[in-house]
Amino acid sequence: MSTSSPEAVKKLLENMQTDLRSLSMECKKKFPPVKEAAESGIVKIKTIAARNTDILAALKENSSEVVQPFLMGCGTKEPKITQLCLAAIQRLMSHEVVSEAAAGNIINMLWQLMENGLEELKLLQTVLVLLTTNTVVHDEVLSKAIVLCFRLHFTKDNITNNTAAATVRQVVTVVFERMVAEDERFKGIVEQPPSVQGNTNRRSVSTLRPSAKDAYMLFQDLCQLVNADAPYWLVGMTEMTRTFGLELLESVLNDFPGVFLQHQEFSFLLKERVCPLVIKLFSPNIKFRQGSSSAASPAPVEKPYFPICMRLLRVVSVLIKHFYSLLVTECEIFLSLLVKFLDGEKPQWLRAVAVESVHRLCVQPHLLRSFCQSYDMKQHSTKVFRDIVNALGSFIQSLFIVPNAGNPAVVGAPAGGSGSGAQGAAQGGPGTGGVSGILISQAAFEYRGTWIPLMTVSVQGSAKATYLEMLDKVEPPSIPEGYAMSVAFSALLDLVRGITSMIERELAVEEEAAAEFRETHPDQGWQPQPGAHLVWEEMVSACWCGLLAALSLLLDASTDETATENILKAELTMASLCGRLGLVTPRDAFITAICKASLPPHYALTVLSSNAANLSGKAYSIQGHSVQIISPSSESHQQVVAVGQPLTSQPQGTVVLTAKNIQCMRTLLNLAHCHGAVLGTSWQLVLATLQHLVWILGLKPGVGGALKPGRAVEGPSTVLTTAVMTDLPIIANILSRLFESSQYLDDVSLHHLINALCSLSLEAMEMAYGNNKEPSLFAVAKLLETGLVNMDRIEILWRPLTGHLLEVCQHPNSRMREWGAEALTALIKAGLAYKHDPPLAQNQRLQLLLLNPLKELSNVLHADIRQKQLESVLQILQSQGDSLGPGWPLVLGVIGAIRNDQGESLIRTAFQCLQLVVTDFLPTMPCTCLQIVVDVAGSFGLQNQELNISLTSIGLLWNISDYFFQRGEAITQELEREEEALQKQAQEKGETLNRPFHPAPPFDCLWLCLYAKLGELCVDPRPAVRKSAGQTLFSTIAAHGTLLQQPTWHVVVWKVLFHLLDCVRTSSTTADKEKIESGGGNILIHHSRDTAEKQWAETWVLTLAGVARIFNTRRYLLQQLGDFFEAWEVLLNHIQSAALSKNNEVSLAALKSFQEILQIGTPVKDSDKAGDAFAVMGVPPVLIDPLSASGPGRPLVRSDSLVERLTRYNGAELQAPPPGEESALEDCALWWSAWNTWYRTGTDSTRPPSGPAEKFSFIPSQPFLTALIQIFPALYQHIKANFSMEDLKKLGVILHGAVSVPISSDASPFILPSFTEAVLTSLQEAVLTSLDVLQKAICVGPENLQVMYPAIFEQLLLFVEFSCKPPQYGRMETKHVANAKYNQIQLFAPFLHKTAYTQSYVKAVINEKVLQNIIKTLRMPLGLKYACPSESTWKLAVSSLLKVLSIGLPVARQHASSGKFDTMWPELANAFEDFLFTKSTPPDNLSIQEFQKNEAVDVEVVQLISTEILPFANFIPKDFVGQIMTMLNRGSIHSQSPSFTEAEIDVRMREEFSKVCFETLLQFSFSNKVSTPQEGYISRMALSVLLKRSQDVLRRYVEDERLSGHCPLPRQQVTEIIFVLKAISTLMDSLKKTQPENVDGNTWAQVIALYPTLVECITCSSSEVSSALKEALGPFKDFMQPPLSRVQNGES
Repeated sequence: MSTSSPEAVKKLLENMQTDLRSLSMECKKKFPPVKEAAESGIVKIKTIAARNTDILAALKENSSEVVQPFLMGCGTKEPKITQLCLAAIQRLMSHEVVSEAAAGNIINMLWQLMENGLEELKLLQTVLVLLTTNTVVHDEVLSKAIVLCFRLHFTKDNITNNTAAATVRQVVTVVFERMVAEDERFKGIVEQPPSVQGNTNRRSVSTLRPSAKDAYMLFQDLCQLVNADAPYWLVGMTEMTRTFGLELLESVLNDFPGVFLQHQEFSFLLKERVCPLVIKLFSPNIKFRQGSSSAASPAPVEKPYFPICMRLLRVVSVLIKHFYSLLVTECEIFLSLLVKFLDGEKPQWLRAVAVESVHRLCVQPHLLRSFCQSYDMKQHSTKVFRDIVNALGSFIQSLFIVPNAGNPAVVGAPAGGSGSGAQGAAQGGPGTGGVSGILISQAAFEYRGTWIPLMTVSVQGSAKATYLEMLDKVEPPSIPEGYAMSVAFSALLDLVRGITSMIERELAVEEEAAAEFRETHPDQGWQPQPGAHLVWEEMVSACWCGLLAALSLLLDASTDETATENILKAELTMASLCGRLGLVTPRDAFITAICKASLPPHYALTVLSSNAANLSGKAYSIQGHSVQIISPSSESHQQVVAVGQPLTSQPQGTVVLTAKNIQCMRTLLNLAHCHGAVLGTSWQLVLATLQHLVWILGLKPGVGGALKPGRAVEGPSTVLTTAVMTDLPIIANILSRLFESSQYLDDVSLHHLINALCSLSLEAMEMAYGNNKEPSLFAVAKLLETGLVNMDRIEILWRPLTGHLLEVCQHPNSRMREWGAEALTALIKAGLAYKHDPPLAQNQRLQLLLLNPLKELSNVLHADIRQKQLESVLQILQSQGDSLGPGWPLVLGVIGAIRNDQGESLIRTAFQCLQLVVTDFLPTMPCTCLQIVVDVAGSFGLQNQELNISLTSIGLLWNISDYFFQRGEAITQELEREEEALQKQAQEKGETLNRPFHPAPPFDCLWLCLYAKLGELCVDPRPAVRKSAGQTLFSTIAAHGTLLQQPTWHVVVWKVLFHLLDCVRTSSTTADKEKIESGGGNILIHHSRDTAEKQWAETWVLTLAGVARIFNTRRYLLQQLGDFFEAWEVLLNHIQSAALSKNNEVSLAALKSFQEILQIGTPVKDSDKAGDAFAVMGVPPVLIDPLSASGPGRPLVRSDSLVERLTRYNGAELQAPPPGEESALEDCALWWSAWNTWYRTGTDSTRPPSGPAEKFSFIPSQPFLTALIQIFPALYQHIKANFSMEDLKKLGVILHGAVSVPISSDASPFILPSFTEAVLTSLQEAVLTSLDVLQKAICVGPENLQVMYPAIFEQLLLFVEFSCKPPQYGRMETKHVANAKYNQIQLFAPFLHKTAYTQSYVKAVINEKVLQNIIKTLRMPLGLKYACPSESTWKLAVSSLLKVLSIGLPVARQHASSGKFDTMWPELANAFEDFLFTKSTPPDNLSIQEFQKNEAVDVEVVQLISTEILPFANFIPKDFVGQIMTMLNRGSIHSQSPSFTEAEIDVRMREEFSKVCFETLLQFSFSNKVSTPQEGYISRMALSVLLKRSQDVLRRYVEDERLSGHCPLPRQQVTEIIFVLKAISTLMDSLKKTQPENVDGNTWAQVIALYPTLVECITCSSSEVSSALKEALGPFKDFMQPPLSRVQNGES
C-alpha cells in the first residue's frame, strides 16, 4: 500500500494522534510544556485534516509545527519519551511529510542527543531514514548529519561503532546516488559549459548542481581526512582513521566511476588529491627492505602497515580499473610500485597482497591492452606490461629459489626426507614421506628439492582475493605455504587466457569484416587497420619471454595432471596466437617448450637445442632482477610410463617417458591438429618431436601411413606400462587425425608441413646411412598420409612430396627404401583414382605430373623399389588403364625401363604389365604411343634374363601387328592428324621434323619400327629368340605388308630385310664352332644344333627363306620400285653366299629360296593365263616339289586378292605394268642374273678338290646338289630364248660334276634304301629332269637348237656309264652307287620319237653317230648283266635299248646307204651277244619267278630281232645278219654246251628263251625271203644240228631210264628231255605253217627219223615227260599220209 493512498493517510493521521496522546500522557507530570504542545498538536492535525483535501502536502507545509512536540519530547532526555518521539519522527519521515526546515530542526535535535550519548543506535537509524527517504537535507545540514554518524563511529561501544560505520558507508552512497539521480534528471537539458577553473581555488564548485556539490564536498573532505588534514565541509569531526577513510574512498571510486569520468571537477579531485595521497601513503612500503637493520639508515624507517597497505592496494586496483584513461601517468607509477612489491626482499604478506592485486589486473585483458598501448608502445616510457609479466615470472622463480621467509619450505621431504614441520603439515603440506619416496597425491610444484603445494585460490577468470579482503585484520596474517605460488599461477593462466581470447575475438571480427569486404569488393585488396595489429604484436612481444620462462619452469615442476594441463594449454594458446600474428620467434619458443617437455630430460634433439640456445642466451632484466629461462630439472618425481630406445644414430641405451611427457605429447598433437595453419616453419619442431616420441613408444607405420603400436619384436628395450598401452591407440589415432586435418590448412601452411616432413625424413635418412638399424619411418609415413588427404589440391604439394620420396627410394637401408616406395606408389595410385575436378582426362598436365615420379623410379637401382614400382604400374593398369590417355608414354617408359642386370622377377613383373597393356589397352591409348609399345615389347625380347619372356614378347609383337592391321584406318587418321600438328610446330620453330624413317607416312613408320624391332631380335644371341623373331617378322610382312605404301617397301627391302641378311650372314660366318655342352640342367641339345655355328645356320636359313618368300609373294609390288634389279642382284648374291656356305643346312636352304624366287611367273598380263607359257612346253604347272615337307609346291598363280587389297588401300587403281618391251627386257635381265648366280654356285659347289684328298675337305650333300640341279628346269624356262651351246656346255660341266660328287657314308643309308635294287637318287632324277626339259625345249625350238641334241645324248650316255663305272671326284674314290639310269633311258624314247618326224634336225643326231654311242654305252651294263652293281641296271639298259632301237633302227635303215651307220651294226651285234649270252652267272638266291621274269626280257630281245631286223635283212649288212643267225642258233640249242659239268647242269634252263630263239630261227629259215644262200645255209645248218641233238638226247634218256630202274632220273635230265620234246613240237608247228616248198628235204627226213625214238620214250615213268611226249607226238598225224603231189623239197 503506497504512503499516499487515502487509507494510508488516514492511518497516518490516526497514528500521529495516538503518538501525541501518548506523549502528552508521559509528560503530564514532569514536563507540562511538552504535554501542552502535544495536545495543541492533536488539534493542529485535526484542523489540517478537516481543511485540506491534499492532507500530506498540508502536513508537509506545517511540518515544523507538527514535529515540534516530538522534538521537545526528545529534549527531555528521558529514554522512554525519546524513543517514542524518535519513532514518531521516523514515521513522519517515511511518509515524506518533513520540510527542509523541519529536517534541519530534527538534525540539530539529533546532534544534541549524540553529544549526550543517548539512543545512539536509534539516532543512526533516524538519520538513515531521513537521508534515504527524501532529498530535503542539503549542504550544511547534510554535512552535520554525516559528521554525526562519523562521531558515533568512534564511541566506546563496539556495536555502535560498527553500526555507525555501516551507516556512514550507506550515507556516503546515498549522497552519490542523489548526484547520479540528479544527473539523470538534467540529462536532456543543454547546460552552459562551465567556465574554465583556475587551479588556485580548490573549493570552487559554483558550476555544480546541489546534489553534485554535496558529493564533491564530501569526497574532498574524505581525502583531507585520510591525508590527516582538516575537513572543509564536515565541520565538527573529532577523530578519523585512515583505514576507514581509505575504505570509503575505495567504495565511492568503485561504485560511482561515472561521476568522476563525467564531471571535470571530480576528475580534478582524482588527479590532484587522490593519487598524490596514495603515492604518499605507499612510501613506507617502498623504502622498506626485509631484514635490513634500522641502524644502517640515519632516520628510523616507518614499517609497512598491513591494513593501510592492503587498503591502498585496493584503492589502486579500483583506480587502475576505472580511471586508467584519466590517470595514465599516475597508473604508471602505481603499476611500477606493484611490481616492486613482488620483490623477494619485501615481507611475505606484502608480496601475497601484491600478487593478489596483480591477479586482479590479469583478469582484465582490455586493461592490459591499454597498458601496452600507453606505456610499452611509447618511447621513453616504462615497459609496464612487460614488467608486470616478467615480475610474475621472476616472482614464481624466486619462490623456488629463495626459501619462503615466512614459512620455510621443507626441503627434500618428497624425496624421502624425515618429514616436515607441523605448520607445513597443517597447511596441507606433505606428511612424513617414507624413504621409498611415495608419490604425493596433493597437487604441487616441485623443483630441485623445493616443494610447493598448489591450492585452489579462485575460479578461473576471476581474481577472488583472500588477503585483500581481510579488512578486519590489523596484524599481517601468516600466509600458508604455496598460497602466493597458487595466486601467481592463476594470474599467469588468466593473463594468457585473457590476452589470447581477447585478441582472437578481435581477429575473428576483423576476418569477418575482411570476408564481407571481399564479397562486396572482389577487385580490391583488404586493408586492415594497422593499429590493432601493432598493439597485439606488441602485447605478445612484451609478455612472451616472461610467460615462457614462468610456464616452462612450472611445467617442469608440476606434479599435478590438471596443473600440467593448464600450463600446456597456456603455452599452446600462446603458440597459436603468436602464429596467427606471424611472430615466428615467440611461436617457435613456446612450441619448443612443449616439445622439450614431451621428450625425456636431456634428450638430444638438435632442432630443439639450437632453438633453445637462441632463447636461453637472453636474460630478461626486470628492474635489476634477471629472469633466466631455467633448464628443466632432471629429478622429476613423475610416474614413468614407458621405456624405449632414443632415435639417434649412436645407440645410447634406453630413455624413459613419464605420464607428463605423454600429456605434453598430446598437447603437441592438439596444437598441430587445431593450429596447424599457423605453425609455419615450426612444423619442423613439432614433427621432429613427435617422430622421436613415436619412435620411443615403438609406433610403426602401417598401410596408408597410419601408425600402429609395433609388436614386441622391436626388441626388449621398449617397455610400455598398461597405462600408456591404452593411450597408444588414441595417440596413434590423433596422429592420423592430425595429418588428416592438413586438408583444412591453406596452401602455404601445407607447404610448411610438407617441408618439415621432408627435412625430418632427410635426417632420418642421414641416420639410417651406414647402419642397418631400423630407420624412423615416421616422416615418410606422414608424408603419405598428408598427400592422401590433400588429393584435391595435390598439384601444389606434388613436386616437393614426390621429389623427396624419390630420394628416400634410393636409400641404401632397405626398410627405409621400401617405405619410400610404398608411400610414393600409394600416392600415385590414389592420385590417379581420385575424382579430380576437372577430371584427369581433361587435365593432362596434372596426369603427367602424377605419373612422372613413377617414371623417375626407373632410375633407382634397387630391385625391391623397381618391383614395387612395377607392381603399382600393374595395379594402375588394372584400375585406371582406360583413362591414362597422355600418361601412356610415361607408363610404357616405366614398363620398358628394364635392364639385363635386373633380376628375373622384376622383368617378369614388368612383362606382366606389358602383356596387360597389349591385351587390353591398345585401343584406349593414343596412337602416338603405339611405337613406344613396340619398342618396349622389343626391349623385353632383347633382355637375356628370361628366355620365355623374350619369346612371349615376340608373340606380343605379332599381336600388336595384328592390332595395327585391324585398326589400320583409324590409326592412320589419328597419326596423320598428329603429324600435321607436329609439322606445324616444327615449322614455327624452324626445325625439321625428327622421327625415325621420316619421309614415310606415319602409319608406315609404325610398321617400319615394328619390323626394325623384329629385325633386331632376329640377330639376338639366343637361337630360340632368333627363330621366333624371324618367323614373326616374315609372317607379319607377309600378312600385313599390303598396308604399306609403295615407297615404304623400299625401306623394308633395303633397311630391314637386306640389313638383316647382312647381319645374319656376318654372324653366321664368324660364329663359334665349339661344341656347346648341353645347356645347363636337363636340356639336351640335338647334335644338329650343338654349336653356335649350327644355331646361327638355322637363323640364316630362316632369314633367307623369309626374304625370298617376300620377294616371291610381293613381286608385283617390288618390281614397281625403281631399284628392283639391284635388290634382285643383292638377293641372289645372298643366296649364292649361303649356298656356298660350308653348312649343309644353310646351303640347301639357300637353294630352296633360290627355287622359290624362280618359281614366280612374270606378273600376269592382260589376256595371258598364268602357266600358258609352260603349258606350251608341256611342263606341268608344278615343276618341282619344293623341298619343304609342306605338301605340294606353290602354284604359280597367286590366288591372293592382293591387287584388290592394294587398290582398296591406296585408293588408286594399281595398274599392272604394261606389256611393253621394257618389262620383258628387265625380266630377261633378272633371269640371266639368276642363271649366272646358279652357274657360279654350281661350278663352285661341284668343283672337285684340287689338292690331295684331305680328311675333312667339304663335300656338298646330295640334297643340296639335287636342289641345285632341280632349279635348272625352272630357270631354263626363262632363259631358253638365249640359251646357247656355250651355256649347254656349262650346264654339262655342272651336271657331270654333281653326279660325280660322292655320297658321304653317313648319308648313304638314307639315299640308298637297299643295295640290291637299283633306285635313282633324287639328285640323279633331278639331273635327268633338267636334260628332259632341255630336250623338250629343243624339240619345239628353232633350228639352231638342234645342234644341242648330240651334246645332250653325250651327257646322258656318260651317266649310263656311271652305272657300271663310278666317276672320279678329285682324288677321292666315289662309292659304287647303283646308278642305273632308268630315266635317261626312258627319255630316249620321246627324243627319238620326235626325231622320226622332224627330218630337219636329224642331221645333227645322225652326224654325231648318236645311236652308235647309245648302243656302245648300253653294251656295258648289258654285258655285265648279273655282274652289274644293281640288278635293275641291266634291266633298264635292256628296256632302253629296245625303245631306242624301235625308233633308231628305221632311221638307220633309211640312211644305210650314207654309211653313217656302218660302224653301228657290229656294235649292236656285240651288244646282243654280250647280253643274251652273258659271262656272269645269275645269283644263287634268284627265285624261279625272278628267273622267269629275266627270261622274259631275253625273249623280248629276240622278238625285237625277229620284228625289226630279220624282216629287213636286205637293208642290213650281211655279216650282221649272219651274226644274228648264229646267235639265234646258239640260243635255240638250249644254251648249254654239250660237255656237261656238274656246275653247268645246275644252271637253270631258259626253256622259253630257247623256244623263241628256235621259233625265230625256224621262221627265218622257212621264210622265202632268204636273200643269200649263206643265210639259208646257216638256218639249215642250225636245223640239222638241232634235230641231231634231239635224237641224241632222246636216246640217252631211254637208256638211262632203263638203267635207273625205279630211281627217278636227275632233275636236269628230265628238264632236258622235256625241252627237247617241246622243241620237236615247236618244229612241227613251224613246218605245218610254212610253205612246203620252203622246207628242205633233208629236214623232212630227219624229222621223220625222230618218230621211232619218240615212240620208244613212251615207257618213261615221269608224268611231265609223258605230257610233253604227247604234245610232240600229236602233230605227227599231219604227216602220216603221203602228200598228194610229190614235190622234192630239198632240191631248190
